[in-house]
Amino acid sequence: MNSFIPWVGGKGKLLWIINKMAPERYSRFIDVFGGSGTVTMNRPTRHGCMEVYNDFNGNLTNLFCCVKSRTLALLSELGFLPLNTRDDFNVLYKFFSRGEFTDDYLQEEMNLTEVYLKPPDAEAIRALMLERAPRGDIRRAADYFKLVRYSFSGSAKSFGGKPCDIRRFFHLIWECSRRLANVIVENKDFEDVIRQYDREDAWIYCDPPYFEAECYEVGFPKANHQRLHDTLLNCRGYVMVSYNYCPYISELYKEFFIFRTVRPNSMSQTAGSEYEEAIITNYDPRKACWQLTLDCLLDGSSDTRYELMHEPTHAIKTPIKEK
Repeated sequence: MNSFIPWVGGKGKLLWIINKMAPERYSRFIDVFGGSGTVTMNRPTRHGCMEVYNDFNGNLTNLFCCVKSRTLALLSELGFLPLNTRDDFNVLYKFFSRGEFTDDYLQEEMNLTEVYLKPPDAEAIRALMLERAPRGDIRRAADYFKLVRYSFSGSAKSFGGKPCDIRRFFHLIWECSRRLANVIVENKDFEDVIRQYDREDAWIYCDPPYFEAECYEVGFPKANHQRLHDTLLNCRGYVMVSYNYCPYISELYKEFFIFRTVRPNSMSQTAGSEYEEAIITNYDPRKACWQLTLDCLLDGSSDTRYELMHEPTHAIKTPIKEK
């Protein structure tokens, strides 16, 4: 399933190895740095499995909440003057840079509660809505969707400079809303959400901002890379991390299994350019995953090759035995 938005660092090209190395048994899945939601929405669904999408970018999680729960209202807002010019992009960029949002939908929704709900239910709902912040969530979500779609490679930083009729993506919003129906959407710091949902039978997937990469909207200093490692080191559940393959990350995660693979570099202007990725786990995928049986570089295209680069003296996490 394609996401309704492009995103810097999206994992569409790595889904094959993420799903291949996924643990065979787990009852909850936590996508800690959710981004476009590609990994969450392309994970094979399991009956009774809890799914959590989290991202620290409040504009992004607001958009996901609206896609999930206020789909028709979002599509209606997006259908109003769907322009695509550099001026439109600059206006939206300045708006989100200031982070100023209005309460334009608050009175409308409060009036609706009085029409469709009887007291005291109406009063209870009105009180809940007054506590919710920030307001103007539908317009905010629609504007952020346009900002990402109009930008270069989904960066939300620079105008893409090519035709983009956002109405062409309405079917994706509708499809994704159904896939997200039972997904919990969180907007928390990675450490908080990991500690909240970590269990013995959890699969925790992390796609943090890559080390020394400057293309992300939300900053991620070196101290956060260390803090993420320290948090994951003490997890009870299955941990998988995708990173750029580099000496610092290899040394930082020396207690984990580290696999290397390559993918096409979508941010490069050079034809045929590839990017080295690391897939890091706290468990041995060869024992926890029925799909994975080899630990050497496979023959084939860049979409089917991976190599075990580092094996710790012992796995932090051992597979849960079937009862």
